[in-house]
Amino acid sequence: MDRFESMAMLVAAIDNGSLSAAGRVMHVPLPTLSRKITELEARLGTRLLIRGTRKLTLTDAGVAYVAAARRILEQVDDAEREAAGEFQTPKGELVITAPVFFGRLHVLPVVTDFLALYPEINVRLLLVDHNMHLIDEHVDMAVRIGKLPDSALYATYVGPMRSMVCASPHLLATHGVPTVPDDLRRFPIVRVAMPVPTPGWQFRSPDAGGVVDIPVSPRLAVSTAEAAVQAAIRGVGVVNLMRYQVLEAIQAGQLKPLLEPFELDPSPIHLLHASRGQMPLKMRCFLDFARPRLQAILA
Repeated sequence: MDRFESMAMLVAAIDNGSLSAAGRVMHVPLPTLSRKITELEARLGTRLLIRGTRKLTLTDAGVAYVAAARRILEQVDDAEREAAGEFQTPKGELVITAPVFFGRLHVLPVVTDFLALYPEINVRLLLVDHNMHLIDEHVDMAVRIGKLPDSALYATYVGPMRSMVCASPHLLATHGVPTVPDDLRRFPIVRVAMPVPTPGWQFRSPDAGGVVDIPVSPRLAVSTAEAAVQAAIRGVGVVNLMRYQVLEAIQAGQLKPLLEPFELDPSPIHLLHASRGQMPLKMRCFLDFARPRLQAILA
């Protein structure tokens, strides 16, 4: 029996919440994965998992064993990377993810300059608007916009990003200019459709010192920020987007910022990576290369 393989399957089962989910992540048939864990328990002479109908629960022995297995697997992973030279020479594949619009505008130019400087590193840049799971999906580094939840990941702050409400000069000429957030109730709205829709837009309340929610009903809902910008330029409605998404249209006079005194605090942008042992040199080189360049852009 491959003990390391069985350890990895057990850890994957706990991290993913079920044997079937772990099997999908590891591309292993469920009966094989279940048998491997059962064989591991038999070898150890103790039960590690309580397999309930809804979730997996570790026994006391399982808690201790999984903690030790994580350390062992991380040490083996680091040893393999070191043997391959990733800790002495910046080389190998680097997997980076970023939001689509921000990635195209700002991350891609940084990556192309980085590749010119490090000929032994290859980059796979994944531009998606959902948060990928760094460990499960084998991602080395992520650009994240917004407040981060508590996790066992390392985050490097690179700068702030405002959200801005904008509309076309034509729309404002037709409907007037809103002076307070509540005025938006009489305006057509363009929204980017989210997996979990929010009831409205939030603004700072200068008088109350808190936050107010303004319910908005979209005249048009689209799937990307770029489509929302184009719709707003055409006068379909008001948009509420990140500054980098509307900056070009504002500079061209196609959109006008609105309600700036009521904006919420800017969202932080971080470079995120897993805190797993020693960092491979390819990741350290990219972090040191990308951080000052992104900071200059956001400044």
